Amino acid sequence: MTDTLLPNGIKDSGGDSSYFRKGCNPYAQTGRSKLQNKRASLNQQIIKQMRMRAGAENLLKASSNNKVKEMVLLELSYVNSNLQLLMGQLEGLNSSVEVYQNTQETANIPLIALGLKETKEVDFSTLFKDFILEHYSEDRNNYEDEIADLMDLRQSCRTPSRNEAGVELLAKYFSHLPLMESRFFSPSRQTGIFFTWYDSFTGVPVCQQNLSLEKASILFNMAALYSQIGTRSDRQTTAGLEEAISSFQKAAGVLNHLKETFTHTPSYDMSPAMLSMLIRMMLAQAQECLFEKTALPGIRNQFYSLMKMAQEAAKVSEIYDQVHQSMIQTPIKDNVPFFWSTMSQVKTNHYRSMAHYFVASALLDHQLGPSDDEDQQEKTLSQVYDRLPEGRSPLDILKKKEERERIGKAHIRRAILGHEEALRIYSLCHHLNKLEALQDILKASHQRSLNKYSENKNEDEFTDYTEAPDIISKTEHKAEMEVPAMTKGPLSVFSAKQRWTAPRTIRLRPEDRDMGFTLKGETPVQVVSLDPLCPAAADGLKEGDYIVAVGDTDCKWLGVSEVMRLLKDVNEEGIDIQVVTMMESNPTMPTKSATFCGNLPKTYSMICLAYDDDDKNPKSRKVTKKSSFISWGLKNKLKSASTLSLPTADHSGALPWNKPCPTFPSSSSYNNDSALY
Repeated sequence: MTDTLLPNGIKDSGGDSSYFRKGCNPYAQTGRSKLQNKRASLNQQIIKQMRMRAGAENLLKASSNNKVKEMVLLELSYVNSNLQLLMGQLEGLNSSVEVYQNTQETANIPLIALGLKETKEVDFSTLFKDFILEHYSEDRNNYEDEIADLMDLRQSCRTPSRNEAGVELLAKYFSHLPLMESRFFSPSRQTGIFFTWYDSFTGVPVCQQNLSLEKASILFNMAALYSQIGTRSDRQTTAGLEEAISSFQKAAGVLNHLKETFTHTPSYDMSPAMLSMLIRMMLAQAQECLFEKTALPGIRNQFYSLMKMAQEAAKVSEIYDQVHQSMIQTPIKDNVPFFWSTMSQVKTNHYRSMAHYFVASALLDHQLGPSDDEDQQEKTLSQVYDRLPEGRSPLDILKKKEERERIGKAHIRRAILGHEEALRIYSLCHHLNKLEALQDILKASHQRSLNKYSENKNEDEFTDYTEAPDIISKTEHKAEMEVPAMTKGPLSVFSAKQRWTAPRTIRLRPEDRDMGFTLKGETPVQVVSLDPLCPAAADGLKEGDYIVAVGDTDCKWLGVSEVMRLLKDVNEEGIDIQVVTMMESNPTMPTKSATFCGNLPKTYSMICLAYDDDDKNPKSRKVTKKSSFISWGLKNKLKSASTLSLPTADHSGALPWNKPCPTFPSSSSYNNDSALY
């Protein structure tokens, strides 16, 4: 898709260029833009039908006239029928995976991408300018450009480009939200700004006045964008596969951050159960790409190589089976597209059949020779099987030609049955039938297994009832969630509520492989049981310090086992680590004031302004020109504390009005809101 930069005559406050960065042209006639336009149109139609249904239901309750009730019931049946048709069309959009695939992709099974959530336009200008005038007693016309920049940024987030620039655009807007919340969303009054987002699976709108829904929806779209980048990658090259793996792992990381941070999400597509399923699906697709990366150079026709690939394929099958099991659970199964669940079933059977084919090839094509390592082959075979048929051992299978062929042919029969099941499930979904590349791959794999079976078929085959054992799944490269770069570290430690020292460098020199301390905690790890006489203590290490780096490796998100793995092989020369020490809370930090909205507690930060006690003459005070608030929280660009010389939320008059407020921490430190009401 063509990604464009549209000039609007406004300079980006984050740079020197003469244009403001925007997303894709919403009017561009590309597959992805057409899909999003259809989604927006369907959402509007669903709203209309839901309003008609609500009105009809209210009339049915209020009316006592039988004729009116009959007419209303008829109208309700018509509206419900329309809603079902619209939901089916929305499911079709979520099943349109071919739009997101690489145009050159014909040799790999298609992957699933998430669609972007749609939202309504929001006009900040009038309400924000009124708030500036009423609450801060500033000239509201001085901030027209800054507010226009913010509205432009939100509008461009509706059509982000499908690359890292699009993710950066969403992250940029996301970083402004906590600071915008602290400046304009007072706990004592409603702003009158309504944020409306549509459920990506049902099309049902959710509307709220606070920014929690806005934050959660932007995070969801970041994950969706990462998934679209992953599906578009060229999986015929190593670089493309690495991009796909990283993108799906980042998508899983963003979804996990969304799940843990926003626990009361009113939108069904961001409910904990749905997010858990989506995380599994993203990790399954990352594991599939890892398998493809291993197989990309070619699979050598050797015993050990075939056994390794069998276990790798079994791992992919196992993960997709877990994804399918989560999709068929109530209430997820009612809203997940049928295409998704059938695709996960197809991949479960396909990769399980591939695993049996690899084991069959290893047993049928390779006999134990005098030069082969008998013990190593026995060990390899025993690690592949969870159990063996009665009376058989790995060594018997390897040494006896008849047993080897019998077990090998049993595996090839299971491979054939699995491929046939995958083709049967494929035929059940009309959306899957549109993917000709998938059908070609399934048929080719099935034919390959049939050919292998024909090569080793004999006349006594009908009397052989040996069942092939299950294959133990194993992988050398497990797909794991990647933490999004927008966060600075675990929020339980690295947040605006906590203060810590600057990182200190400590030289670790083990004595008899003893570092002189132990580690505890999840992320980041903490130093405990420190020996005061060890070299690290002499170099400045303290009890309770947090390790943030080992050598050149950032450890803010690593657990105890990962950090211990980095420290395990340190030699006598030692290694440098970086640590921080938690400090006591700063009494000058902004105070907290609690309020209730929707019967759930909500905490807001009040604005506290610094002032000079020596400045006694209010007439001599001058407002210093500051950068626009659109640049708050941007890296290397927070050169001043605030755009507005804002007064404190305290109306007692104890603080002067026109003094600049102190520099705020990075906006990522505020992203720990756990409530959406």
